[in-house]
Parts: sequence; structure tokens; C-alpha cells
Amino acid sequence: MTTQAATQASPKPPTTRWRHAGEVLLRTLAAVFGGYFLAHAFSAMSASVLPFARPDRVVAGALLAFPVWCAAAVYAFGARDWKRAVGFPLLLALAMLGLAASLAEQAVRP
Repeated sequence: MTTQAATQASPKPPTTRWRHAGEVLLRTLAAVFGGYFLAHAFSAMSASVLPFARPDRVVAGALLAFPVWCAAAVYAFGARDWKRAVGFPLLLALAMLGLAASLAEQAVRP
């Protein structure tokens, strides 16, 4: 009984602590900068796709980008591992920017 209590109370090795701290830092960076990149891509895409006048599309895209940024931050800390936390928002943002670039002539419409 005493050996079981002693093994449960033993501290984690230093490498595990540094690894955990590195993953938290990476997820934080993914939430802040990856979320910003995803929100920017969503804003650019929605400025091309929404069926409003040009100023209204830009304002609506900018306002709708804030919940996208928040969702990306929640996803960064809720993902199963750090590769998904970084990779999925990055791929989604690149897809949105590609769509916005392909619809650039549509975004110029009044």
C-alpha cells in the first residue's frame, strides 16, 4: 500500500514537463496567429462571396471574422494533438484564400 502511494506521488520527469509546456505554447501560438490568419482568410472570402454592396460585404466579412477567430482558438486547445491544432486551420485558411483569389473579379463588383 505504501509503495503504491509513493509511485503515484512521484514527480514527472523534466522532459515531460518541457514537452507539455512546448505543446501549450504551440497551441497558444496556433490560437492567436493561426486564428488571425483564418479570420483574415474568412474575411477576404466573404468579401467576395456575400451578395451585398461592396462596403456592406467588407463590414459584414470583418464582423463575421471575430467568431471565426474565437472558434479557431477553441479548436486549437480542443484538438487531439498539436499537429491537428496547427494543420487544420492552416489548410482551411489556405483554401479560403484560394477561393477568394479565384473570385477576385467578383469582389470588384459594386
